[in-house]
Amino acid sequence: MDTLFHNSRRKLSQGLLFWREAGEGTPVIFLHGAWNDSSQWVSVINSLSQNFHCLSPDLLGFGESENPHVHHSIDFHVECIAEFLQAVRLEKVYLVGYSIGAWIAASYALKYPDQVCALVLLAPEGVGIEGQEKNSRKMRKLVSRPPIFSQSLKWFRPLNKILGLKEKLEKDFNLRQKLLAYPNSFQLLFQRRQSEIEAEFLHKRLHLMEVPVLILQGGQDLLDAVVKTQTYTQLLPKVELQIIAHAGNDLPSSCPGIVARDIQNFINAN
Repeated sequence: MDTLFHNSRRKLSQGLLFWREAGEGTPVIFLHGAWNDSSQWVSVINSLSQNFHCLSPDLLGFGESENPHVHHSIDFHVECIAEFLQAVRLEKVYLVGYSIGAWIAASYALKYPDQVCALVLLAPEGVGIEGQEKNSRKMRKLVSRPPIFSQSLKWFRPLNKILGLKEKLEKDFNLRQKLLAYPNSFQLLFQRRQSEIEAEFLHKRLHLMEVPVLILQGGQDLLDAVVKTQTYTQLLPKVELQIIAHAGNDLPSSCPGIVARDIQNFINAN
């Protein structure tokens, strides 16, 4: 049986925030990833809302939330979540985050430890790894190419196939479309000054984390994602790591039942 969701909106100081809500009991906040909105969590919440009060906001600038003309940063979204929790009168919550949602959740727990019971982080962003700046330059270069570039990929597909370039060019085309579809994520991850991004990285502060943390990682995910998870696991003082061996990326969508089970078990234990 599908869960009955309530869709709500609340005016925050920086803009109108939309969220999905279901269930009663212990409050659990779900923060979506870079290339998603709160709908990413619907299948997981379908399982968990029988036992928990689940709230899944669209971050400002994503989904049905307002897109204010601001400079997006991790701390901006941390403060928006803080204002949101105050508005809905939730004093202490569990935070669950995927990708940049995990980065925001971990940053929130470091800044407001008294408001967080525990964290669940899925494929977390927010730590520096080797080759990251080079990858950022690649992403910026891919997006900066003129529109004719995308069209030319379609024109030359038959030739690309003959030359053996089809797979690479298709991958670049699809990646460029994703980056363009989520400009605020592109800004957060790749378009800000490197010094600003590094200032919000967490690897120098994770040892200060006061709350228990569960990390979920797909065993078939990209190497960069696996290395970031390993960094979190090595630096956090109270951490449990669960590898979902057969899974790739986007764990909330690809294996929601396993994710919901692991979250429930972790919350019940903490």
